[in-house]
Formats: sequence, structure tokens, C-alpha cells
Amino acid sequence: MSDRRSFLAGALASATLFFAGPVAGQAAGIEEAARKFIESLADKAIQALTKQEVPRRERIERFRHLFNENFAVAGIGRWILGRYWRKATARQRDEYLALFEDLMVASYVDRFTEYAGERLTITKTVPTGDGAVIVFSEIIRPAGGPPIRVDWRVGVKDQTHKIVDVIVEGTSMSTTLRSDFGSIIRRNGGKVAGLIDVLRKKTESLKKTL
Repeated sequence: MSDRRSFLAGALASATLFFAGPVAGQAAGIEEAARKFIESLADKAIQALTKQEVPRRERIERFRHLFNENFAVAGIGRWILGRYWRKATARQRDEYLALFEDLMVASYVDRFTEYAGERLTITKTVPTGDGAVIVFSEIIRPAGGPPIRVDWRVGVKDQTHKIVDVIVEGTSMSTTLRSDFGSIIRRNGGKVAGLIDVLRKKTESLKKTL
């Protein structure tokens, strides 16, 4: 996975099943609310994570808070595990979701320092009809070069917004993780325990650098 494709990770299209679809007359308002939600998140991320004077451990906690507050974390994690979710025990599910969160936080918190000075511009919003809005955006780089396209799938329910997928230059982050995790499970005899062991070792390795 390239660095720019990991601007924000984790998400899933099917998590929108947890959100009720808008009636036709509400579509414009929901689109505008989704736009403001992404704009607000971008501002919060810049303020919380890109300032060099903020201690790294504090940035980590800020990232964890933003991730849990703005992403459908549990739904994303379940969808990524796919059919193996049903095969996992309750204890395995709990550990997997905890490790998934830790992996996202430990893997991506430092990437935000690379985006200092860049800005996110929203180009359009399109309702999907299944309780979500796609917010199309571009990340404009101050050093030049073509902008990076980032599309955000935002689920909406009772005026609550959660990101359920992030598509960077046409690649769904959730689909990429689902493929990666599925490959790990298959290499470990189809056992969820094999994935959990890999995630445990990976997060422990990453945490040593925190």
C-alpha cells in the first residue's frame, strides 16, 4: 500500500446497513451535512495531528479519539473480517476489534505530519440511496504535483455521521484490508487465531516505536 493511499485507513461500504436512508426531500440537507462533517474532520485532524510541537504520545491519543468519534470502527472491522467473523469466538472478536483499532492508530498517526501545509478541497457530494453520501474531495499539495483524490463514504443516521469507507484514487481502503486479512487467514489454515497472532505481533512492534 503506498503512503498516499494510507492517508486515512479503514472503512466499509456495507456498514451503511446500520444507517437509515434519507427521504427525497431531505437529500440536499443530508449532502450539505456530510460535506460539513468532512470539512470539520479535516480541520480537526490538521489542528490535532500536524503540529510538530505536540508530543507524539498526545498525537496518538488525539488520533485514537478522532478515529473512534468519526469512523464506524466496529462495523468496519466486522466487514473487513468478512465470513470469518461468524467463525470467530466472542473472545476472538473482541481481541480482533481491539487489535484492529490499535493497528490503525499505530500505523497512521505519524503519516499526518507528512500532510502539513496541504489542504482538502471538496468537489461534490452524491447521495447513494442506501443511507450514505459520497463526499468527493482532493488533497492539494503545496509543493505542486497533481492533487490526490480522496472520496469519503459517510453513513448518516439521526443526524449522526460516521465514515464507512475511504476511497483513495479509486482504491477502497476497506477492500484492500479485507483482501490482506483474508490472505493471512488462509495462510494460517483458515483460522482467525492466525490473523489475531499476526496483528498482535504487528501492533506490539509498532507500539515499541510509540
